[in-house]
Amino acid sequence: MSENQVVVDTFIAGGLAGAASRTVVSPLERLKIILQVQAAGKTASGQAYGSIWSSLVRMWKEEGFRGFMKGNGINVVRILPYSALQFTSYAGFKSLLRDVSGSDPLSTPLRLTAGAGAGILAVIATYPLDLVRARLSIATANVAAHGGAAFSREDGRLGMVGMTRKVYRTEGGIRGLYRGCWATAVGVAPYVSLNFYIYESLKAYILPPTLHADAPELAARKLVCGGLAGGTSLLFTHPFDVLRRKLQVAGLSGMSPEYTGAVDAMRKIVRAEGWKGMYRGLVPNLVKVMPSIAVSFYTFETVRDGLAAWQGWADEPDAV
Repeated sequence: MSENQVVVDTFIAGGLAGAASRTVVSPLERLKIILQVQAAGKTASGQAYGSIWSSLVRMWKEEGFRGFMKGNGINVVRILPYSALQFTSYAGFKSLLRDVSGSDPLSTPLRLTAGAGAGILAVIATYPLDLVRARLSIATANVAAHGGAAFSREDGRLGMVGMTRKVYRTEGGIRGLYRGCWATAVGVAPYVSLNFYIYESLKAYILPPTLHADAPELAARKLVCGGLAGGTSLLFTHPFDVLRRKLQVAGLSGMSPEYTGAVDAMRKIVRAEGWKGMYRGLVPNLVKVMPSIAVSFYTFETVRDGLAAWQGWADEPDAV
């Protein structure tokens, strides 16, 4: 198989892996965003989201299945290129570093560097879609509805194109669409690095070479590797995710105060809520991330290997 075909297969498998993983956990993804950006404590602006189960029940009662999937359309649109770029560029960075360093296999620092580069590249390419998705997720959640000014009823009915136009028109054009990008890139780089590194390391133990490809527990073992990798990585990087969401809604009335940047945001959050404020939404994020990353890695490897097997079969002289 040519190198170009391997890149194409990796890109396709990465995109489908992202779409599948995010759709599976869409309700938890939306809840995580709401918990991260709503005001601390029971305030006049109306904080109504608390525990995971009660919040999901409330979301279902108020908005039904559409509430669970709110923002998932743009999330899939964003995650397809994001995940595809992440998996493809990770392989590309590893190949580049392997050639430059002359070492195979790569050392731990070089593997982490490849993951960081892949994460940053994917973030920069797709960040505006992530910001618009966050706005759509909270626009209909009534987090600030009682305060009355963060989002109007019309905002709650906007789609991805409408919300993108509003942010572009009212918040400084391209600069508004990249609000919080720096904090996101800084947080994503170690997260993606750890994700790939921990997953590949765990596979060496949980998926030993002696395990047969047709073993019934193979799928379960792969899912466990992915889940543990995602959960462990998140424990180290969740504060950056909180900063990202805070910056994305900064200045919206009833949501977050205005911040001059990521450092200023962290200072104000810690001053107002203590360090626990930097871990707001951690539990629903863990509940979301572990199955999401598990599904992502499993789908990626299944699709990639399936494409390789099909192409190998199709290239045979007797192939139909």
